[in-house]
Amino acid sequence: MSFIRKQVAEPYRIKTVEPLTMTTREQREQAIRDAGYNTFLLPSKLCYIDLLTDSGTSAMSDNQWAHMMVGDEAYAGAKSFDLLKQAVEEVYGFPYVVPTHQGRGAEHLISRILIRPGMHVPGNMYFTTTRLHQEMAGATFHDVIIDEAHDPSADHPFKGNVDLAKFQKLIDEVGADQIAYINVALTVNLAGGQPVSMENIRAIRAMCDDNNIIMWSDATRLAENAYFIQEREEGYADKSCAEIVKEMLSYFDGLTMSGKKDCLVNIGGFLAMRDEKILVAAREIVVVFEGMPSYGGLAGRDLEAMAVGLREAVDDHYLAHRIGQVRYLGERLKEAGVPIVEPIGGHAVFLDARRFLPHIPQDEYPAQALAAELYVESGVRSMERGNVSSGRGTDGKDRFPKLELVRLTIPRRVYTDRHMDVVADAVIECYANRDKIRGLRFTYESPTLRFFTSRFEPIPVGAETADSAEPELAATH
Repeated sequence: MSFIRKQVAEPYRIKTVEPLTMTTREQREQAIRDAGYNTFLLPSKLCYIDLLTDSGTSAMSDNQWAHMMVGDEAYAGAKSFDLLKQAVEEVYGFPYVVPTHQGRGAEHLISRILIRPGMHVPGNMYFTTTRLHQEMAGATFHDVIIDEAHDPSADHPFKGNVDLAKFQKLIDEVGADQIAYINVALTVNLAGGQPVSMENIRAIRAMCDDNNIIMWSDATRLAENAYFIQEREEGYADKSCAEIVKEMLSYFDGLTMSGKKDCLVNIGGFLAMRDEKILVAAREIVVVFEGMPSYGGLAGRDLEAMAVGLREAVDDHYLAHRIGQVRYLGERLKEAGVPIVEPIGGHAVFLDARRFLPHIPQDEYPAQALAAELYVESGVRSMERGNVSSGRGTDGKDRFPKLELVRLTIPRRVYTDRHMDVVADAVIECYANRDKIRGLRFTYESPTLRFFTSRFEPIPVGAETADSAEPELAATH
């Protein structure tokens, strides 16, 4: 399936530049060894093009910087909160908002509010921190995404869709009263940045109404989801992305937002909701863990920048370039025969490590190995999104997800297409020499969210596999 539009130039001009550091291959080989072959542990000063994440790495606009200068730093009742509240209501349609320091702060709050031990939370594929907060609150996560989402080569325009039959099956098995809420991600990160259709959102809403289930959204990349609806779904080609965002969110009871993505800021997040009872509960908890309900762990200047950014993020011209740049990189890799997740998503190009490195079994963490090799080859930092990120189950064994991916995540308004050419050339070079890449094993395994701080080493030829090796600290659950 192809969704090609004419090339769109950057809808901005560059006012400030930051020099990049060029390194030698020998320096990068030493750096990746020092980092335990974990790209999260690399110092940013040694990364030439940093595609680790799009979270908090956006370039802010002149209007955002200007608003930071007039931020109200009052401890309570700051006008900067009023500005954010107004923006959330006008752009997203929710009357209530509680700021948090970032998205996982909001995940923590809503998990504590809506989940009782023993409950269940269905969702369209897991996200690492989201699932952990749900499990820490005593819930069991259930993946109810359509099967095509687990197939990187499947040709489906809305691979983020919830499988309604799977959702109904869970309701029948555990009872609607045992489902804390359904969490619908817009878009689905670990499926490759894949969108959810408006038709599917409406159908989920109808099921939730029939069963008295709360419909929540991880709306971190909702603007990109709106763009895909505009591009792919019948009846929306003539609607603006801002209009589509407003309609999408009209079906939800609330959302969890990491402002570090589609609000175009370097820090911040929030909960937004319609139910005043959830608002009251969130205000009570946020005081304990984040700060006053009017600032939630953020400075007034951050609230100002987020209010401006969430408006800028739904601009059609910005989104056309944003997704067009991701697509440009993906198309270059496809033309070279590099296996990637298709269709190309909204915030990143995902390399399919299982097809890229078929000689490395999944218990030797091929995506982790590929991310490390790409850094050594070029200084491009990427992120593993596979077996390491999936973690271990309650039985202590690797979960072995069907998708074993390396995420090339494009920061917003930061790099040019020439940078994307450098990335593409480096990936193509790694693919040409893929037989030389070896698997990894743990030398230290952190007990939770192990992809952040764990360390690895290459497996010598003929040595034990990663599963049988003894890490410094095994994961405990």
